[in-house]
Amino acid sequence: MSKKKFRAIVAGGSVIAMVSLLASATPSVASSHREAPLISQDPTVDNTDVYAFRDPKDATKVNIVANYIGLEQPAGGPNFNRFADDALYEIHIDNNGDVNDDITYQFRFQTFIDNKDTFLYNTDTIAAPDLAPQNMRQQYSIRKIEKGRTTMLRKNFRTPPVNVGSRSTPFYEENLAEKSILELPGGGLAFAGQRKDAFFADIGSIFDLAGLRPLNSEHRLKQAPEPGRDGFAGKNVHSIALQLPIDQVTRNRIVPTQVNNRDSVIGVYASSSRQTTRVLPGNGTSRSRGKWVQVSRLGLPLINETVIPLGQKDRWNSRPPSKDLDKDGFGKFFLDPEPARLITKMYGIATPPAPRSSDIIPILSGAAAGLAMDNLLPPADLLRVNLAVPVNTSPARLGFLVGDEQGFPNGRRLGDDVVDIELQIFAGATRFTPDFNKAPNNRLIDGVEASDRRFLGRFPYQATPISGTEQPATG
Repeated sequence: MSKKKFRAIVAGGSVIAMVSLLASATPSVASSHREAPLISQDPTVDNTDVYAFRDPKDATKVNIVANYIGLEQPAGGPNFNRFADDALYEIHIDNNGDVNDDITYQFRFQTFIDNKDTFLYNTDTIAAPDLAPQNMRQQYSIRKIEKGRTTMLRKNFRTPPVNVGSRSTPFYEENLAEKSILELPGGGLAFAGQRKDAFFADIGSIFDLAGLRPLNSEHRLKQAPEPGRDGFAGKNVHSIALQLPIDQVTRNRIVPTQVNNRDSVIGVYASSSRQTTRVLPGNGTSRSRGKWVQVSRLGLPLINETVIPLGQKDRWNSRPPSKDLDKDGFGKFFLDPEPARLITKMYGIATPPAPRSSDIIPILSGAAAGLAMDNLLPPADLLRVNLAVPVNTSPARLGFLVGDEQGFPNGRRLGDDVVDIELQIFAGATRFTPDFNKAPNNRLIDGVEASDRRFLGRFPYQATPISGTEQPATG
């Protein structure tokens, strides 16, 4: 799509322009845990969340986090969760706004069982990572691809053991996690391993016909109001995290200072791939071969989970964001998003009429990240972060809705309340549609405002994973 054509679409919003948009571009609005039928059966390669934010302690760095294995139970022994050895995990960066990869980081994992004569994950207290008595160990290699050139950054670096419990993995951060942070050539850090899931949401009530517990009395199927319940409390994930010098990821190789500049913005998404053929010889082993096929991807939170319909979810997972702009893309699902219609149906709230050309398209094209309307980027499923916007030392969980332009959807920090933000975006409660930016549209909330465990004040920032012995009791 040409810049001139795209500007006309955003400015005009006419029926003719929207028909053109449906044929050529896909805006994206919305953490995905078990979001598609096929990938829900393959959790080790299921993307759950992606985060991208300027480092709060060093503004010359950007942090990118990609999470996998949603709703991970801490007490999952003796075969605790781990990354798949037969998968390819990738973090993709677009730094020129064309929705194609400019930089890609690839991760491959390998698992070792040192003592095959015990059922235990570890046979005594693990005082240091990647050493006995840790019995099941995992290592990874990381490659960087840029401008067609592949560089092996590190081979066979350790992941920390999972947080088994107070006897097996005491002083988890100091003894194990911190010692598993990799220093990258040329600056930057990498980490791969278990973390507490940073995502928070009342997912149980939301998927019960869009129930928002604080607003239960306003739902078409009325119930007594009550506080929200975090469906991700007590759950872990497996994370791949990068802390990169900003001047290594921007198009102009500088730390940008001009906010209204397309070159100040990078777009990020994560993916996982498997080979086309898996062979089971029948002797308790398996092997994979063939070309790599993408089976999961995620840029913006909740997009596949709540916007893409069931019959299209796995097709969505198989395609890169560059294909979102094709004629057989997914534009119609964003121009008339089902969550907005569900809000109207269940709460009787008027939302902006479709097609949503005046708010969703510019928001997801950079208008909420500091770009002027005549300088927007093509819409696509990329988590875009403007690296010229200063770090906010007092971040607000509702991000740009309350004037915090460093917050989602300008990138995504760990504490950004993306559920409440997106609920209100669907309802039109933004500055782009002022007629709808009022009650009740701007007070749609799920009642969960923070993760159940405090984030770290240093890389990799996500909280210490909950151990098996700490797992909350149920029932």
